Amino acid sequence: MLKEQLMEVEAKIQAACDRSGRDRSEVTLIAVSKTKPLPVLKEAYELGVRVFGENKVQELDEKHGLLPDDIHWHMIGHLQTNKVKYIIDKVDLIHSVDTLKLAETIEKEAAKRNITARVLIEVNVAEEESKFGLKVEEVIPFVEKIATFPHLRVCGLMTIAPFVENPEENRPIFANLHKLSVDIGMKNIDNVNVSILSMGMTNDYEVAIEEGATMVRVGTGIFGARNYAV
Repeated sequence: MLKEQLMEVEAKIQAACDRSGRDRSEVTLIAVSKTKPLPVLKEAYELGVRVFGENKVQELDEKHGLLPDDIHWHMIGHLQTNKVKYIIDKVDLIHSVDTLKLAETIEKEAAKRNITARVLIEVNVAEEESKFGLKVEEVIPFVEKIATFPHLRVCGLMTIAPFVENPEENRPIFANLHKLSVDIGMKNIDNVNVSILSMGMTNDYEVAIEEGATMVRVGTGIFGARNYAV
């Protein structure tokens, strides 16, 4: 089951790359493994998955210590400042930086361990009240402010598009995030490289790839529906 679903996702990513004239190597598939038990993650690992995304610090922390070292962990959920210290040295990338306080905390915890934390700025392109993230017009001033932090590197942008029946409805959302990344790139801000665009989930990742996504976050498409009762 997992093998077939993973193959289907891979085929759809390849097709979206083909349609948009992109190379498959430009898109990283993040297997969103929140609420999934270790045996399922091990099966995905055996099928070649090496990038996993988690939403909760405790879950990422526990799984990190029990799975192979060559896995790349991504923190894709909302991150509270008091939890940063638990995962700062365990993750390749934090996708959800959206406040100065959080950026300052990441800088402080990274400095303690003498590492450079790689982060994405979360942008609430659709301005949904239920979602975290900066408004589009707030992003450039925010990036300019945190670009001076020596132990933090801005690597790109992330957005969570609205859940829609027709993925085409989210095309403008993804196009706007891509445009914002171009605008930031043209400013040539020191210590800022917005080459990563983390956008697109199970029901709209193909459209996201067509609009320039370099990372797609797919959970249900790979693992099936989640059991939130656990």
